[in-house]
Amino acid sequence: MSGVKFRVAICGGGIGGLCLAVALSRHPNIKVEVYEAAARFKEIGAGVMIWSRTWEILAHLGLDSNFAEIAHAIPDGSDGVGFDYRKSDQPMEGHRFYLFHRPYGCIRFHRAHFLDVFVDALPDGVAHFGKRLLSYTQNNLHGPLELQFSDNTTARCDILVGCDGIKSIVRKQMLEEKAAKTGQGELLHHIDPVWTGTVIYRGLIPVDRLNNRDGLEHRTAETPMMYCGKSKHVVSYSISRRSIVNVVACTSHPELEGTVACDEPWVVECTQKELLDCYDGWEPEVVDMLKCIEKPTRWVIHHLRPLPTYVSNKVALLGDAAHAMSPHQGAGAGQAIEDAFILAHLLGHQATSLATLPQALLAYEHVRLPLGNHVLRGSYESGVMYEFNGPQTDELQVLGPAIGRQWNWLNETTPVGEAERAVRWLVESLQAAVVEER
Repeated sequence: MSGVKFRVAICGGGIGGLCLAVALSRHPNIKVEVYEAAARFKEIGAGVMIWSRTWEILAHLGLDSNFAEIAHAIPDGSDGVGFDYRKSDQPMEGHRFYLFHRPYGCIRFHRAHFLDVFVDALPDGVAHFGKRLLSYTQNNLHGPLELQFSDNTTARCDILVGCDGIKSIVRKQMLEEKAAKTGQGELLHHIDPVWTGTVIYRGLIPVDRLNNRDGLEHRTAETPMMYCGKSKHVVSYSISRRSIVNVVACTSHPELEGTVACDEPWVVECTQKELLDCYDGWEPEVVDMLKCIEKPTRWVIHHLRPLPTYVSNKVALLGDAAHAMSPHQGAGAGQAIEDAFILAHLLGHQATSLATLPQALLAYEHVRLPLGNHVLRGSYESGVMYEFNGPQTDELQVLGPAIGRQWNWLNETTPVGEAERAVRWLVESLQAAVVEER
């Protein structure tokens, strides 16, 4: 421990947790431990997408060349298609009603390959498996925290970061303790995830199976597609060097958003017939694609109510533990990476010490909570709009530009600018505390 200024425990080895561990490993005076409940690092789901602001972070971490090797195509910064929006809920051929362009376009990966880049960048000895967190204790505000795991072991740390997903144990204990201490019973309302009202079907298709009768390539092999219809939409895009197409077919009941779904597992296998029946009467381009999914899985999609806080003393939430969201803006992974980047930037700053950790976490919350909650809400709202259930209904000339405005947050700030803003807030708050003590 000689030369170590504090110890960071990361509970959860998903994208956000591993990104944080890799970013913190750049600071030799910070000791990092990752505690993962499973026997190995793994991701469920098939595709993951990021936007240019997340690519900027990967470049700052020195990982852009590694990620470029596994992207659908090498990102070169040129303008590309984010999504091609198409009205498709009719048996005749559909038509485009909006085309969303972005620098870099939509950068796509196989989720397991994406996680592996972070795994490969992790220093030896940092990861601990079979460590499912049960609870944490802190006997005094200035002392270390003790972590209790399901295998009857314990560990100590100076800061705990809950990267333990939508069903976060860290979030549950943090909000319960804060509610008991402050009398803010409404905090308990934010512990459990709620149903978005949406069920999705997922599947992977080899690109060569999608060629039409004339041998022409299906448009989604090249272009990320958003096939839209009343209370349903289908997202499809290529991954793994354009060799595989990831398909996500959504069907929704917006009036049920915020309710508790049935007790069945969130992810189950289902029949191809169930999937095809759901999209019966859609344009041939969509139906032909769905017929290529032999073994779809069905997912009940949940999200969090926007949290009023991400931190408590020396405990912080990150990624899905803080802002689990529906997938309709392809932003979940990117927001977790942005959390990790800014938190690592703060913890590595010279103003952050064992004594100032609580202020550093408040600086993290100050910057990340507003945007995290904004994207959480916006992602759900975008899904509603794709399915013609928003204020614009199916008035396509109005709907297209309205969908485009949903993406404005991508340009309003930069991750580096947000990290610098967080540091300024931290330094100013510490200076104000010194003046107040005088």
